[in-house]
Amino acid sequence: MTPMAGEADRYRVLLLGAQGQVGWELQRSQPPSVMLRALGRQDLDICDASKVRAAVESFQPDCLINAAAYTAVDRAESEADMAYAINRDGAAHCALAAQSCGVRLIHISTDFVFDGAQSTPYQPGAPVAPLGVYGGSKAAGEQQVRESLGDTALILRTAWVYSAHGSNFVKTMLRLMAERDALRVVGDQVGTPTWAAGLARAIWSALDHPDFTGIQHWTDAGVASWYDFAVAIQEEALAAGRLRRSIPIEMIPTSGYPTPAPRAAYTVLDKSTSYATLGPSPHWRAALRQMFAEPEEA
Repeated sequence: MTPMAGEADRYRVLLLGAQGQVGWELQRSQPPSVMLRALGRQDLDICDASKVRAAVESFQPDCLINAAAYTAVDRAESEADMAYAINRDGAAHCALAAQSCGVRLIHISTDFVFDGAQSTPYQPGAPVAPLGVYGGSKAAGEQQVRESLGDTALILRTAWVYSAHGSNFVKTMLRLMAERDALRVVGDQVGTPTWAAGLARAIWSALDHPDFTGIQHWTDAGVASWYDFAVAIQEEALAAGRLRRSIPIEMIPTSGYPTPAPRAAYTVLDKSTSYATLGPSPHWRAALRQMFAEPEEA
């Protein structure tokens, strides 16, 4: 965004989910033209409608970014009430507060709303058909946002998010690669890894495009299986000095690694509209290399 002269003229953004990967990267890349208030779980219970409304009324933002979410995919199968309370009801509370206060809403969603039956990238308008509780709760959250705000809100779906902060596939793989002598990784689930730093830049860029609304998709470019991703993580980590040795990685089918929550076979998202508006993202492998080039998080 274009920097503005006085603090009173800065674009005011209220961020929920400050402790997550996307929230962390949004704070790290805050533009100088933005006055940001970032709230985490300890600051605001997104499940409490009155508290969400009070936070919006108090700060009076121009935009509310909801990056808060229940993201424990497998645990959600046994904690459905909690997943829906955060991902559906929390989204509804954000949408109602944004509607009543005349605030723009950017809501982060996921590729898990799709069942993976397609073999070509999912368009933003494709019908949702989640396979598990996590995807179901996120799809319900999208519906709540649309019921309150229609196409005036921006629902930004992403996928396979990782960063140097928090818990994610990259950090899990690095730990296992350091601890074990071999790994077995699923090779028949295909999607796109997304560096949270690039996603954060896209979100900040979206503030400059008030007409960029409705359901949109954003991930890095390219496609990969989890096996491809794991192999790339090891190669890039070795090149960056983050690992001391290489270990064998075996590709296995989904049936060889059963999980409580079912996983879709294919959830590549079509980003053509987003790329045309916000500019393209680099290939996921280039983004991964860039993350490893940064100093390790303390």
